[in-house]
Amino acid sequence: MSELILHHYALSPFSQKIRSMLGYTGLAWQSALTREMPPRPGLARLAGGYRKIPVAQCGADVFCDSRTIAAEIATLAGNPALALENLDEEATAWAARADGELFFPCVLTGGTRTLQRKVREQMSWLDIGRFMLDRLSMGRKAAVRMPGRSEARALVMQHLAAIEAQLQSHFLFGAEPNHADFSTYHGLWFMRELGQSPLLEDFPRTLAWMARMGRFGVGSPHEITVDEALLAAAAAGPRPIPAAQRRGADVGKPVRIAPQDYGQTPTDGVLVGVAAQRWILAREVPGLGTLHVHFPRQGYTLTRV
Repeated sequence: MSELILHHYALSPFSQKIRSMLGYTGLAWQSALTREMPPRPGLARLAGGYRKIPVAQCGADVFCDSRTIAAEIATLAGNPALALENLDEEATAWAARADGELFFPCVLTGGTRTLQRKVREQMSWLDIGRFMLDRLSMGRKAAVRMPGRSEARALVMQHLAAIEAQLQSHFLFGAEPNHADFSTYHGLWFMRELGQSPLLEDFPRTLAWMARMGRFGVGSPHEITVDEALLAAAAAGPRPIPAAQRRGADVGKPVRIAPQDYGQTPTDGVLVGVAAQRWILAREVPGLGTLHVHFPRQGYTLTRV
């Protein structure tokens, strides 16, 4: 099954990173909308304890973290530049900073009254309260430092100046977009498209680049339910793992994988694959059979259970 299922919600910046990438590639994909915060019982059956969004799925293979999802899209689309591991050192460092230390400053700076109105249109007051409590709890436990609003704004303005200087072509690193463009776009999308922040007005090259990225759209997704995604997993088997990835001291052993930064809830399973950029866990789920859950190695911790 080559058609990707994306588990996401509308206001998720990292989901927009992947939606834009899917629009750019023209890949067919299925959209399974999920809640903005746990509990997500259907998605938990697929991904175990992993709580971040988005999650992608191809049959019985489940992909956690936008980095792993992007690598899958790069393979399906035959476009290596969409995978972070294929970029040069400069573009890799740029993408890592945009996805990492600059993500929360963009989100904080994008928290305008316009965004608040859009949130109220999509969520009930009860869910907004639950969402805020969930994010506060997650922030208190996070390993990354959350900046104050004034510091966040200063970081964003430095980021915008760097983007403006970098844009000497249509995209950040040349005539065609790569992973770094999509990593940069989703934070500014949250500020500009959702929050209608005026901060970008003094950066004309950045605004033109945003328009080019926006024209990719999100493709033409086919809407499905989470239950239908579970049926797709139950009807399939995990794809074969190359022999070279089935070697290693921990392969075949019960392990636990968790993000290092925030949302650090672990996923348990048996390690069945080790590649240069990813770990693959096998999980036995009643009613679904064997699932293979893919995690990036960078930014995640693996421990034996």
